Amino acid sequence: MKKGFAVTIGFFDGVHQGHRYLLRQLQELAEAKDLQPAAVTFDCHPRTIVQEDYVPSLLTTQEEKLKLLSEAFKGEIFVLPFTQELSVMTAKDFMQNILRDKLNAELLLMGYNHHFGHGGGTHEEYVAWGHETGIEVCLAEALPGEKVSSSRIRNLIGLGEVEKANAMLGYPYFLNGKVTEGKQIGRRIGFPTANLTLPQQKLLPACGAYAVWVTLPDNTRRGGMLCIGHRPTVEQNGEISIEVHIFQFEGNLYNESISIDFIEKLRDEQHFDSLEDLQKQLTLDAIAAQAAICHST
Repeated sequence: MKKGFAVTIGFFDGVHQGHRYLLRQLQELAEAKDLQPAAVTFDCHPRTIVQEDYVPSLLTTQEEKLKLLSEAFKGEIFVLPFTQELSVMTAKDFMQNILRDKLNAELLLMGYNHHFGHGGGTHEEYVAWGHETGIEVCLAEALPGEKVSSSRIRNLIGLGEVEKANAMLGYPYFLNGKVTEGKQIGRRIGFPTANLTLPQQKLLPACGAYAVWVTLPDNTRRGGMLCIGHRPTVEQNGEISIEVHIFQFEGNLYNESISIDFIEKLRDEQHFDSLEDLQKQLTLDAIAAQAAICHST
């Protein structure tokens, strides 16, 4: 007879250190109970269904999240469509109709501060509903030390505090984007850049200059410096742009996909009176970025 599943539920945005600690506990518990471990997640952020005009800024796209989950977790990953019907389902009905009947779950490990189901519930209520539906409900331990959550990490990244965010993630915050043609102003002042376009829901760090690692289409890595902002020196009321200068690189990356790993923020976005002043600052940025890159290896 096929083993049942020990499951845990979450959106898992970022697959951060807290998520990984939960998933390790799940794997240990599943092994002890002779069950198969499985992570249950959703195909979209639940708030996008509950609140139609909500456009989330997320640490990971769905594709990125599933890749990180598969790397961090040696078990099944179930992706459920989050529908209007699901959004109004009580926790007890979800446990019975989805976890038990559809996924063959016999055990549910709940994150220490996690709630699910319309109206939520206390831990004691989840345990009672589990007893009624034939699912053992266990409470996971919190990750020791400073509290880690996707919302805290999003807040840090929004402030440009990528080093603190990286410590909570357990890996460098990253952007995966496609290179598009820019105005080539950087090339004129000795700092050619690759302009990136990103998925709409991907969270951008605060405007400013950053030291980064760049993974090129051939999977080689180069150091670089990246600027996020409105380009106030060359444009008025410009839209947000993401431009990366890759050290010791010459080549055409147009329409190619590259990945950016953030190391640290170098400075806030600034307005300069001339391109010459901007060039001087970029020279200083390059020195600072190279020092940060050397320190990160």
